[in-house]
Order: sequence, then C-alpha cells, then structure tokens
Amino acid sequence: MNPVGREGEGLINVKDEGAQVHHVRGLTVLTASLFIIGEMAGSGVLALPKAVLDAGWIGIVLLLVCAVMSAYTGFILGKCWIILQQQFPQYREQTRFPYPAIGYESFGNIGRYIVTFCVNATLFGVSTVFLLLASENIEQLLPTHITFCTFLPIIAACLWPITWLGTPKDFWPIAIGATCATAVACAAIFIQSLLDISTHPNPVYPPSDFGKFFLAFGVILFAFGGHAAFPTIQHDMRNPNDFSKTVSIAYSGIVCLYLPVSVAAYFVYGDRNDDNILSVISPSWITTVATVLITVHVLMGFVIVINPFCQEVEDFLGIDTAFNWKRVANRTVILAVILFVAETIPQFGAILSLVGGSTVTLLTFVFPSMFYMRLCKQHGIPLPLYQRVIHIEIILVGLVGGISSSYSAIDAIVTGNAKFTVPCYVNATAAHG
Repeated sequence: MNPVGREGEGLINVKDEGAQVHHVRGLTVLTASLFIIGEMAGSGVLALPKAVLDAGWIGIVLLLVCAVMSAYTGFILGKCWIILQQQFPQYREQTRFPYPAIGYESFGNIGRYIVTFCVNATLFGVSTVFLLLASENIEQLLPTHITFCTFLPIIAACLWPITWLGTPKDFWPIAIGATCATAVACAAIFIQSLLDISTHPNPVYPPSDFGKFFLAFGVILFAFGGHAAFPTIQHDMRNPNDFSKTVSIAYSGIVCLYLPVSVAAYFVYGDRNDDNILSVISPSWITTVATVLITVHVLMGFVIVINPFCQEVEDFLGIDTAFNWKRVANRTVILAVILFVAETIPQFGAILSLVGGSTVTLLTFVFPSMFYMRLCKQHGIPLPLYQRVIHIEIILVGLVGGISSSYSAIDAIVTGNAKFTVPCYVNATAAHG
C-alpha cells in the first residue's frame, strides 16, 4: 500500500492510480452541492430568525462563525473518507455506512457504534421535523376541516413510494427541486419582510440570557448540521476527491439563503419572531408562494434525509442493495415509526435544540476533527501544529456549546417552557394549537 502524502495545505495526493475512486454514473460536484443544500436549508431557514432574536444581535455573528466552522469540518470529514478509500480498498466499493466506517477505522468498534447512534438519531429526528413542518404548512395553505394530525398520515402515504429509491444518485432531480424551491422561498420571505417595514415601525429586541442564548445556539447548530449524510453523498460522487469543491459551493449557497432572511426578520419584526417565520410575515400572495415552496422543500428533503438511515438499517438486516420486497417492507416500517413519533410529539420546539446541541454537534464539530487527527497519526500523514490547534479549538467550542445547548433544551422541557401538547391520537384538536 502506498503511503498517503500531502499536497498543498492538508490536501491528499495518491500516486497509486488504483487508489483513485471514480464512479462513472455518480453525482457531479454541482449535483452533490444541491443535495447538501436540499438536505440542510429547509427547517433551518424557518427557525433561524427566532434563534437570532434569542441570542441577540451577536446571533448574526454566531451564524456566520458556525457556517465557517461547519464548512471546514465538512471539508475535513471529506478528507477522512478519502484516507479510508486510499488505505482500505474495501471502501472503494459500494458502502452503505461511510460515516460509521470512519469512526471504526479511527477508534474501533466503539467509534462505529457511537457514530451509528448519532447519525441515525439525527437523521430520524430531522425526518420527523420535516414531516411535522410539511403538515403544519399544508394545514395553513388548505383551511379545511382536515386537522394537522390528519395531514400527517396523508403526507406520509404520499412520500411512501418515493422512499423506496436506493441511494442519492437515484433521485438527483429531488435535490435540484428542493434547492430551487428553497432559493425562491427565501427570496420571497426576504421581499415580504422588507414590505413589512412600514407596518412594524418600532420593533422590540428583548435581552438574551443563558437559556435563550444556548437554545438559539442549538437551533443554529441544527441549521448547519448536515454532516450525518455527507459521507454518503461523497461516496456517491463520480470523483469523491472533489468533495471539498462540493462543500464550498454548498455552504456559499446556504449562507446566501440564511443570512438575508435572518437579518431582515430580526431587524423588522423583533420580538414578534416565532419558531416558524412563515407565521410571522404578513399574509399575502408572496407569503403563500414562500409557504408552498418551503413545503415542497421539506417534502423533498425528507426523502434525502431518510435515505441514509434506511440504508443503515438494511445493512444491519442483511438486505441486498438491489431493489426488492425486503427494502419496501423495511422502509415502510421506518416511515410508520417516524409517523408515530410525529403523532406523539406534534410540536418539537426545544427538541430541535436538543438534537442540534447533542448528536448534531458531535457529528458536525467534534467527530470530524477528532477522527482526522487520529487517522493522520495512524497513517503517518503530517499535520502542522497550527492545524492541530484549530482542530482542538473546534472540538472544545463544539463540546461547550453542545453541552450548554442540550442543558438549556432539557431544562425547557422539564420546566414546561417547551410547548408540548397531548399526542394526536389522544386529542387531535388539542394536539397542535
């Protein structure tokens, strides 16, 4: 096995042509970027204005800092996967669980088990949030006698056959549709926010506190927490070595979506901001367009996010990668469980901050740097001191912020500050008020 060398600043160059991985029918750089944007931007753009309000004006700075850190760790996670493909030939073939594989090669079975739990918990949680958001938006769009709780199984039934698709490369049009829908929706929200300036002449900006700040921090972390699916997307690329380009394009697009909406909503609406910005901006045809497009995004994002989780379960059960009835049965059960959780906890609130501050923080800010330093040490890859310091700082920031955010979220749940209601199957009318 040829050693892995450095080219430039931490870039890996392999001189053995056999170590270069190319998938003839894989995702291009642009398509992979659209997958990342499509996966991340839906629920984040709706919740960020309230998060910025809770954190105070410093929340805008925090948003940019988290974006830079998240993009950097995404780049580092991509280099971890390249190291595995170069050092271990088995990872150049079809691999259903690339992120847990990185954990395994870094810290053995304990690394694999912890990553597997975090990835699956995150993907399951995000999928449930997407289903809830879709149902809430559709209820607003269609003022009928059909309740929010009734829309949940209807939407799940519509998504059911789409979830049967194999891997991300099988449904690239969904990624394009999700990204385009979000881009237009963000533009619509931004425009409506500007139009509302005259109707909100004296916005109030309440002071932040420890609990609010770290709940907001958890929401911001959640908004940039797409790393659970990054290795899967990278593995499906035509040339996984180009993943750094994919991350750069994707995060540039995400910041262009997040920042205008968050800043405009913060300064225009002040303390009127809520968890869903669509319920704050004034009703108009522009608001309706934004709601429709965001709904399209979360529906398509649901299909993207649930896929790696389904693949993980299928690998555990020994289900073949080719389409078969076992795949259909497995994904039907998974969808049913997600639906049950959504019907049981129809308002997430602090749960979103809890996921953002716990599993998302580990996958996004702790594991990539930790695994990369470990793999570099194992395989003799030089790592300059300044890069090591950067990685340690990112890990510390992630741990402190994640623990504080998780504590704030749990405290909000225990003390009753989180807006929990009865399950849908207990009282469909009272469950989502």
